[in-house]
Amino acid sequence: MLKTRLLTSLTLLGAFLLALFLLPDTYWAMLTLIIVLVGIWEWAGLGHFSLSGKKIYAGLFLIFGAFLVFAEFLDLAYIRPLVLFWGILIATAFWLLISPIWLISRYQPKNKLVMAVAGWLVLVPLWLSLASLRNIDPRLLLGLIAVIWIADTAAYFTGKRFGKHKLAPRISPGKTWEGVIGAWIAVSLYAVVLCVVFDFHYWLIAAVWGITVLSIMGDLLESLMKRQANLKDSSNLLPGHGGMLDRIDGLTSSLPLAAFFIYFPIYHTTLMLYV
Repeated sequence: MLKTRLLTSLTLLGAFLLALFLLPDTYWAMLTLIIVLVGIWEWAGLGHFSLSGKKIYAGLFLIFGAFLVFAEFLDLAYIRPLVLFWGILIATAFWLLISPIWLISRYQPKNKLVMAVAGWLVLVPLWLSLASLRNIDPRLLLGLIAVIWIADTAAYFTGKRFGKHKLAPRISPGKTWEGVIGAWIAVSLYAVVLCVVFDFHYWLIAAVWGITVLSIMGDLLESLMKRQANLKDSSNLLPGHGGMLDRIDGLTSSLPLAAFFIYFPIYHTTLMLYV
């Protein structure tokens, strides 16, 4: 199982790096649209949507995404910054205000409409973040995603070796506080290396701690949805890893919040216009 997991990870990592640094912006947006589309399909499965419901749900996202990708060719390029502005802002409010209450209460939505809206709140901002942060600098996006990868890997092996105290037994019995500590130590070392090598400010350490906490929240929310659906994985798409959602759950919460703080001067300026 571990060998399969590592082989899948290395294959995905190689493909990701090639796409991140070599694809033109439009093709990158299309590729990440497809990745998130798979996540949308799996989310619909967690919500027990009918086959026709899945097709409609995924189809609406595909139409929405394709419209944004090709908006500039339709002389509607101004729409994309507006969608990005509000999408990231709404995601920030969702993850900071709504998701903690959701996780604490272990709310399990039965209504299909609620589940559909929640899926869009979780996954659409992720796609917007993947596309926009890469446009700023592929190295920035890689650095942010590396935090989640390092945290996830360290938590897995530390929890497997030392895990005794459950983090959220009623949501995800496999996660432990020892795993969280291992993740924090690993990302702290990663941040220190970046500060030393690239002369970044040491506040970066606090930033990666925040990203790690957020990634855990995204992971736990998806785990809660899987418990509702009585599933171990969101699908069996990726050998040794489960489904696409199982791979991107930590990104759903962390990347939009990272984008919010990167774009914070824009939000601050906009707020000042109305004060």
